[in-house]
Amino acid sequence: MAQAGRNEIRTRIHKRIRRRVAGTQERPRLAVFRSLNHIYAQVIDDQQGHTLAAAASTEKDLRGKGGNIEGAKRIGQAVAQRAKDKGITRVVFDRGGYQYHGRVKALADAARQAGLEF
Repeated sequence: MAQAGRNEIRTRIHKRIRRRVAGTQERPRLAVFRSLNHIYAQVIDDQQGHTLAAAASTEKDLRGKGGNIEGAKRIGQAVAQRAKDKGITRVVFDRGGYQYHGRVKALADAARQAGLEF
């Protein structure tokens, strides 16, 4: 019997999380995606289907080490600042099927310190 791959398991967990977590206009969803070399964060209004704010380690001013905890902290601060500039202070956190550990936790903690309320 074939075993499920790591990404297939993560996708299944993410779908289970998304059944409960949805972003509204008052409280959008802070979604995280991480790859081996980069990390991405978006603030999404699921009712409208719009991304309200985003930050990624592939951006020119945030480029550098997105594959480590320091890079994740910079992305968390950047997405929180961009969300606050748009008047968003409260979000729901979507860890994207990843464990709340390491880079995902660092991004969330940095966003909290920068003023977002989870």
